Amino acid sequence: MSDQFTTDPAKPAQRMRAGAMILPLSPWIIAAFLLCVLPFIFTNNSAITIMNQMAITIIFALAYNMLLGQGGMLSFGHAVYAGVGGFACMHIINWDGFFSGLPLPLLPVFGGLMGMGLATIVASFSTRKAGTVFAMISLGVGELIAACSVIIVAFFGGEEGISGDRTYGLPFFGVEFLQQIEVYYLIVFWLMLSAILMYLYSRTPMGRMANAVRDNPERAEFLGYSARWVRFYSFVASGFFAGIAGALFAINYEILTEENLNTTQSGIILLVTFLGGVGFFFGPILGAIVFTLVQTVLSLQTELWGFYLGIIFVATVMFFPGGLAGLIMMHVPALRLGKLGHLGVPYLKTLLPAAIGTLGAAALVEMTFHVRHAATGDHEMTLFWTTFDSHSFLPWIIAGVVTFVGFAITRATASALVEAWNEANTPEGMSR
Repeated sequence: MSDQFTTDPAKPAQRMRAGAMILPLSPWIIAAFLLCVLPFIFTNNSAITIMNQMAITIIFALAYNMLLGQGGMLSFGHAVYAGVGGFACMHIINWDGFFSGLPLPLLPVFGGLMGMGLATIVASFSTRKAGTVFAMISLGVGELIAACSVIIVAFFGGEEGISGDRTYGLPFFGVEFLQQIEVYYLIVFWLMLSAILMYLYSRTPMGRMANAVRDNPERAEFLGYSARWVRFYSFVASGFFAGIAGALFAINYEILTEENLNTTQSGIILLVTFLGGVGFFFGPILGAIVFTLVQTVLSLQTELWGFYLGIIFVATVMFFPGGLAGLIMMHVPALRLGKLGHLGVPYLKTLLPAAIGTLGAAALVEMTFHVRHAATGDHEMTLFWTTFDSHSFLPWIIAGVVTFVGFAITRATASALVEAWNEANTPEGMSR
């Protein structure tokens, strides 16, 4: 083989360039296929709307992970870049002389450019430092722009926000985007394109250096790389994709308000990214899926969905700091050793009682909430498809017994699960 096709392992820069842009096709092909067939499985408009929101959240979470996961920059105001990009696109939608000649699928480009422009301005002074200083600057900028949304009415529309009609745009090959399914495939296109571009960016030398600056900025400086400029480029790229997410939100919902760029929205995307796992590229994808399902599906069943989401988040940070993606990747060594099947029965013996105990605890919480907040004389409530009197003792006794027994069995079988886990992750020759 010719020397020009070989890589010297002693040269890190050459190793970084070699194969940096390789894109494994199979996961992307599977993802694209699933995204294309999902509307044929979930056919009603409400399900498609949920999937649209899920896809938008995935783009936003991946963009945020470019800062937090890859660059180590904790931002408390990243929603402003998605929000400003969405507001800019809404103004373009309402600009008849321009929008009538613009195909709607091109609109997210303008949202991305607007988010990138704002990110360039903010990054010029915020990326000089990392850690707490950067986090506080991001919080201040987020609060400043959120306050401007009420003051600068001409751009943000005040408390009422800005609305528009996406169908005024130039039809794209005869598609006018009147139906929600048409908007779904538009969002899916931008989801796949944005995800691929962000993945490729993470594989470039700049993306690799962002990891180095995150882990050890002093050593990166010693090797001749500017930690500030590496953070700057990551920030700008993240702002671009956040603006795309904001533009897609504008297309899907045709209205934007102050809620799209306030601190609450920034906190939500931080929660989503942490829940999925900041150390893995696909972590924010999992976090966005779980959060959207909790926000949309679980919220239809209970008013306390935010309470349960908070518990899930706290438990994830305390016991699984790698997030859902880290929890999945923990099983890779056992899979490689061919012992993953050994965990099936121990998991069933431990996790099934834990799930039953959790449902019992949730029943106690729901009954307490109903007793304290229900109207006077309203004693009936429906829980787990069962209607009963929340003021009688029997439901409380049943829920308490289920909770106690479930967690007691879980605790009794936990040691066996730990032993099975250690055995599954130990090579054959090293087991005692």
